[in-house]
Amino acid sequence: MNKELAKSIGSAARRARMALELTQEDAAERINVSVEFYARIERGNSLPSVPTLARIVAVLGVSADALLGRVPFVAGAMPAWMQAAPPSEPPEVRRVVRMLRRASPGTLRLVSLLLKEIDRHTQDNSNGTTSDDSGA
Repeated sequence: MNKELAKSIGSAARRARMALELTQEDAAERINVSVEFYARIERGNSLPSVPTLARIVAVLGVSADALLGRVPFVAGAMPAWMQAAPPSEPPEVRRVVRMLRRASPGTLRLVSLLLKEIDRHTQDNSNGTTSDDSGA
């Protein structure tokens, strides 16, 4: 493995990811690799395959030349139409969504019941009542 190339790819990928305000988990999910593998790429301990390199370019909006160290990395240097959009949800929400995608059917039913109860409680509070009102 060419260590210098791996470091160049990792450094540029990290800077591009951070410019988009993505976590490593977000980037890995969008690139379709494991979080562990993506972290190794950023640390310069693994080289991505050509298809994975192409997905990094597309997802992080960084040029292949910058990843390969042929030109200096400049955040936002790619045309706007080629840049990935920053996430619209906070990292906590994205984390919950990732967890729910891997959840078992039983866990999903439990979360659904919890969300219904939260929604009911929120509606009660917006109507000026509480779920503890006995009506007496």
